[in-house]
Amino acid sequence: MASIFGLEGLTIGRLATQTGMSKSGLFRHFGSKEALQFAVLEMTTEDLTNSVVEPAIEELTGERRLRKLFSNWMEWIGTDQRPGGCPLMGAFVELDDQPGELRNFLVEQQIEWLDCIRRMAQKTVSEGNFQSSLDTRQFAFEFHNIGLGFNFSLRLLHDPNALDRTYTVFNNLIRKARS
Repeated sequence: MASIFGLEGLTIGRLATQTGMSKSGLFRHFGSKEALQFAVLEMTTEDLTNSVVEPAIEELTGERRLRKLFSNWMEWIGTDQRPGGCPLMGAFVELDDQPGELRNFLVEQQIEWLDCIRRMAQKTVSEGNFQSSLDTRQFAFEFHNIGLGFNFSLRLLHDPNALDRTYTVFNNLIRKARS
């Protein structure tokens, strides 16, 4: 529901109607609309961690971790499991200028995500597979933005070649990091 209606459109009443549960029961469980929204963000980031990050960390080398992280992320973004796409993407736009706990949570999660990418790139540098002068923060920034571009091309533009284009850009990023 958050993917389709946004966090602001996610209400206890709408959830009650969708699930066939009572509004009062859902309100007792969550306590507020913001708590419901927070639960959605927590659940989504937990799913991202379990589906994308943890399997990548199991890889032995930094580059294999980065490649696995990227392919898992593209699969996670591209799945039809969440009609309307990733609730985080909408939340970024919805909350970017809205102070409060929800925005703070998103900021913390994004900082952790970028740092995860940066650490994997740093591991690849220390293994001698990326150039020693690589700016790993810039690498993480570009890695992340490739995924955002994929989401845009896939979801908004319905580009049938979005995934191929995305992997072309990603492979260029890896090549650039090596040279």
